[in-house]
Amino acid sequence: MKRLAAAGFAAAAALAASGPAFAADLPQPVQSYTYADPAPAGRFDWSGFYFGGHLGWNWSDFRTTNAVTGRFNTRDNGVTGGVHAGYNYMVSPNFLVGAEADFSLSAIDKSRTVAGVNYKTSSDWNSTVRARAGWAFDRFLVFGTGGLAIADVDVRANGASKSVARIGWTLGAGVEGAVTENITARLEYQYQDYGTTKFGLGGQTYRTRLDNNQVRFGVSYKF
Repeated sequence: MKRLAAAGFAAAAALAASGPAFAADLPQPVQSYTYADPAPAGRFDWSGFYFGGHLGWNWSDFRTTNAVTGRFNTRDNGVTGGVHAGYNYMVSPNFLVGAEADFSLSAIDKSRTVAGVNYKTSSDWNSTVRARAGWAFDRFLVFGTGGLAIADVDVRANGASKSVARIGWTLGAGVEGAVTENITARLEYQYQDYGTTKFGLGGQTYRTRLDNNQVRFGVSYKF
């Protein structure tokens, strides 16, 4: 009886010792690992104040009417440059609204002799205050703009001269891109219409209308 019990005990010990090895030989469940996708890069935020400078080309057209000379044009073009500042607000992740003001200097100066009258036109500066609206593709922006325009209009004829500041309107559009988190670069076009001004020069009345076409490249710092 004792011999039978000892044999049973030995068999149980052997089975216990072989259990881990046997379990190791059994098929193991496949372990699955879940890898989190990398966090997407943050979108560029166009919101906030900005300030910058611009340089471009200005085409001016003065259209004048007078009883002696009839209707004639004096056209000139040249470099324009200045500063601008504004504020953008993102209404949605893509739609932007804002406001901007700029001041530019230009060298517009043209003379023409018509019917014996030497008529000189010039404009040295212009400024605008505009609303902006655009659609952002992350670091790239397409925008339209429009608002108030102001410019000086100088005329000279018959030994007399007059200078006035004319108020008009402007419309334009452009594209802008983020170079860094704080620096943006733009290319834009503006049309500016300053209407007609009446000048009394040397006993004659002249009516002169001015409009500008401007293409400008600009760089801004966004705060």
